[in-house]
Amino acid sequence: MELADLVPDVGALERALSATGYLADTDLATALFLAVRMGQPILLEGEPGVGKTSAGTALAQALHTPLLRLQCYEGLTAAEALYEWNYPRQLLAIRLAEASGRSFTDADLFGPEYLLPRPLLAAVQHPGPRPAVLLIDEVDRADDEFEAYLFELLAEAAVTIPELGTLRAAVPPVAVLTSNRTRDLHDALKRRCLYHWIAYPEVGRVAEIVRSRVPTVPDWLPTRVATAVARLRRLDLAKAPGVAEAVNWANALHVLGVTDLDLPAAESTLAAVLKYAEDVDAVRAAGLATILG
Repeated sequence: MELADLVPDVGALERALSATGYLADTDLATALFLAVRMGQPILLEGEPGVGKTSAGTALAQALHTPLLRLQCYEGLTAAEALYEWNYPRQLLAIRLAEASGRSFTDADLFGPEYLLPRPLLAAVQHPGPRPAVLLIDEVDRADDEFEAYLFELLAEAAVTIPELGTLRAAVPPVAVLTSNRTRDLHDALKRRCLYHWIAYPEVGRVAEIVRSRVPTVPDWLPTRVATAVARLRRLDLAKAPGVAEAVNWANALHVLGVTDLDLPAAESTLAAVLKYAEDVDAVRAAGLATILG
């Protein structure tokens, strides 16, 4: 099935995402729909825990296509993200050539059959029929040099390997980049991408997400948790809780079998929603009972 038939409009993609358990609002669904149908990379930014990575994984599920994920980190090199040579196989080929008396040149040694694709090259080589989803996660953690290396891939759906030349995708991937804004990204990268900021969802949407992710929780719990998390975000915390923390908190309360989100229950499960000792102290100083309402 072609993409145009699979996701003919924004509503169809929104429903397909919902079927995977990812509840996207119409603005996000529209941005992802344009990325898919226009064949243009999309940059998703937002605070940690709002569902940027999950958007990429859910998109791959919704399109019934492979997800190729590259987790970025400081010091990531192009070779680690693109390919590496299969040295044991190359060494074996050399020894076999020597044993049989055949000549063996560099051109024989550095051919496609000796490549080990990493996510970027695998996305370019994906045969289709539908494009793979290439999730370049937390691109802001990578160095400027690696960010610049992505320009060719994002603009031309191509990568260059010195020994083989430029390889172009027969079926260009849907590239989804995420960033927590730990540093500013280059304008040149942003120019190549559609852009969407994922804000913290409203209380009702967070409650829906909690029900979707933890369907066995009692009816009263998702709204209580979503409301408390929204109040926590109003405090000056080192790490404000996001949707992921709301889901974890609801799950922890459910596992403990609590029948009310009261002070003892919240105190015993703060580790599921707060990640710094200073934040725990700040919440207690602000009055946990007040936050619980």
